[in-house]
Amino acid sequence: MSLSVILKRIQVIIMAIPALPKLAKGSFWALLIILKVAAADAQRTWDTIPNLPEHYRVKLETFNKEVAIKGKIMFLGNSITEGGNWKKLLKDSTVINRGISGDITFGILNRLDEIVRHKPSKLFLLIGINDISKNIPDEIILENLLTILSKIHSGTPATKIYVQSILPTNRSFKQFPKNYDKNDHVITLNTQLKKYAERMNYTYVDLYTGFLDKESTLEAKYSSDGLHLNVAGYAHWIEILKNLKYL
Repeated sequence: MSLSVILKRIQVIIMAIPALPKLAKGSFWALLIILKVAAADAQRTWDTIPNLPEHYRVKLETFNKEVAIKGKIMFLGNSITEGGNWKKLLKDSTVINRGISGDITFGILNRLDEIVRHKPSKLFLLIGINDISKNIPDEIILENLLTILSKIHSGTPATKIYVQSILPTNRSFKQFPKNYDKNDHVITLNTQLKKYAERMNYTYVDLYTGFLDKESTLEAKYSSDGLHLNVAGYAHWIEILKNLKYL
């Protein structure tokens, strides 16, 4: 019998015991989540390495050499974040860009010490599309995201955290086929990120809806390749954040 089948049977048993104390039942659910993640990891057919490992290494070395400037706004994520000229967009020379092209949630987890040492006043996180392109399961991505948020809260409790939804993509472009046509995973993760916002003490920011066209894909005028944003896309991003009074 496979581990996945055993886990399903455990879940059925837990649901079938209404008299089980809430605390005990909660412990069972926590154990079940851990076992599911462990099972997925043991059977994984995906890797945990950022898409551009050499670029990741060089950027992280550069970040670690910088003097920590505390109490500033920080943007954290992958190439979509790295490509933003946040200092110019916000007219603020102190904004910190911690985007690394090709990064995934495992990469963010690996570099959290460098993030929290800055004790940012506000942190805007956008990550996940590269995980999806690697076919990392949604539950693993979510688990990583919640762990990232928990560690940021622990390391810099005064920081206001904004978790931004994963953006849509547009398959009419051809450059990044692994990232296209995975909208169901994007929606699943965004739904979960919204669900956990109050429980995990962060503000969920729905960028996804604001970038959709009539076909429910990334509005072409905001992108250069169906995945990354162009100048108009970054301006629209800032407009959304300012309209919501987050900046």
